[in-house]
Amino acid sequence: MTSDTPFSPAAERNKFPILERLRQILPARGRALEVASGTGQHLACFAAALSGWVWQPTDADKSALVGIAANTVGLKNVRVPLLLNVLQPPWLPADGRSGSRDVYGALDAVYCANMLHISAWETCAALMQGCALRLNEEGVLITYGPYLEEGVSTAPGNVGFDGELRLRNSAWGLRWLHDVEREAKREGLGLRARYEMPANNLLLVFGMAA
Repeated sequence: MTSDTPFSPAAERNKFPILERLRQILPARGRALEVASGTGQHLACFAAALSGWVWQPTDADKSALVGIAANTVGLKNVRVPLLLNVLQPPWLPADGRSGSRDVYGALDAVYCANMLHISAWETCAALMQGCALRLNEEGVLITYGPYLEEGVSTAPGNVGFDGELRLRNSAWGLRWLHDVEREAKREGLGLRARYEMPANNLLLVFGMAA
């Protein structure tokens, strides 16, 4: 890593706990799309450890792509980072029937960390819609981050974080888990597993409802 390579202390801290869960959730081989790759540190860790998977990093911020490439250099199972805004094409059906070039194909997993609370709420519906089109029948959507839950006390740190986010942008903020589940259900996805993670985060696994 050079001085120009992006680095997130939080991503560095949480990548290994997330990896341990992925080892339990994912089969030995598959194709995965990461939405909102950020610095690329998560994907670099996962790709190195889960070599049977081919990983496609993406981000809505074009300036992030260079940093993602820098953090994943040398990993043969990581494709070139691509620009992806879930609200816009090419978040397309897997058969490419929209007429645009299909670069993602059918997927075994979609991984999305720390996007829903730092973007407009509309991105949640868009993420679920894209996953419903892209995921194979046994594929999963895995999300990671802080959530609000009915009947569960919100950690003081998450309360403060939610307030900070809303001050920065009124469209941001921690999301209620039942609202996320509702958007998933509209697209035929159901919550299969909920894992409590360090620093008051959750890792959620969604799959096509039976």
